[in-house]
Amino acid sequence: VQLQASGGGLVQAGGSLRLSCAASGRISGINDMGWYRQAPGKQRELVASISRLSSTNYADSVKDRFSISRDNTKNTVYLQMNSLKPEDSAVYYCNADVFSFLTGSRRVYWGQGTQLTVSS
Repeated sequence: VQLQASGGGLVQAGGSLRLSCAASGRISGINDMGWYRQAPGKQRELVASISRLSSTNYADSVKDRFSISRDNTKNTVYLQMNSLKPEDSAVYYCNADVFSFLTGSRRVYWGQGTQLTVSS
């Protein structure tokens, strides 16, 4: 199973950007999916998560600005980021709790990370 994240880049403060993360491989289904971020010198932190039935959870710092969604037919999770601030700058990682009936396995996979830089 692989997770491919995309959509990062450089944006001005107040701007918007959408991240995508597609899972591929031997996948029967995906439970929770999420986005984390890690800024230089800081620990990785949860940004937002979404359950298989689209129940969502957000970090206080991004509530009302970010929106997480998913397309179960494409095994893809999205993060719409609005009103971006310089403190949102970080490497953003996606993850997915994947299960496979074929292999009888269930584990959490991580994407490779995508850089977001917000200029002031």
